[in-house]
Amino acid sequence: MHFTKMEGLGNDYLYMYGSQEEIDSLPTPALSRRWSDRHFGIGSDGIIQISPSDQADFRMRIYNADGSEAMMCGNGIRCVGKYVHDKGYTQKTHLTVDTRSGIKTLDLNLREDGTVASAAVDMGQVKVSYPESVDLENGTPVILTPVNVGNPHAVIFVSDAEAADVAGWGPELEHHPLFPEGVNVEFAQVLDEHTIRMRVWERGSGITMACGTGACATAAAAAAQGKVDGGHEITIRLDGGDLSIRVFPDQTVVMTGPCAFVSECDVIEEGEKAK
Repeated sequence: MHFTKMEGLGNDYLYMYGSQEEIDSLPTPALSRRWSDRHFGIGSDGIIQISPSDQADFRMRIYNADGSEAMMCGNGIRCVGKYVHDKGYTQKTHLTVDTRSGIKTLDLNLREDGTVASAAVDMGQVKVSYPESVDLENGTPVILTPVNVGNPHAVIFVSDAEAADVAGWGPELEHHPLFPEGVNVEFAQVLDEHTIRMRVWERGSGITMACGTGACATAAAAAAQGKVDGGHEITIRLDGGDLSIRVFPDQTVVMTGPCAFVSECDVIEEGEKAK
């Protein structure tokens, strides 16, 4: 079995390409739990599978490190664009990708050598709900803004993102009754009208270096509440680097950021793992 490890701002996944029938026949949840382990596996935030599509140029399916299937991954889809272009599956620089949250459009930005350096993704319209107050198990009230970017997010605006209890609040809010299917949790500090510092707890993966859909959710929530100027590019500073987000008046969001290869991995299962 062969994986290509890729990362977008440190949000790393194991990528594999095959026909839809080949992809669908694999025990991917178990594979993702096994090979995402950073001590006994390869190490990643999950597995992303790529295949041809009848609905778009390509199809992607995303599995978190705990084996659950995700709806969408902003950093992951940029890497999908680089994967299919740089490995020769397409020469297009304008692509459509079929995801569980709908068909997304990518525009690839090339280096002088013809390889992909970054990608802009039209994430479509996001839905920003009114802020809600929820109580943690210790009785602490938290104000959060639910946002749907094709997958669910809860954005919490804080005074200091570095001091935010991501490891404590994140898993509790992920499984809060308000979100029966779980939720991604963003801790966002507005630095100025064009810049936000954000840390994230991802549903099914825990703390990660970056979350593309989370950055989109954060920018959209901040723009809706007048915390930033949504008419211009907003820089979201994540642990793994910066993403550029543009929020349009109709709440359509476009995300631009880097994508990179890390390594090629040939996996040989033996002993108990092979069973």
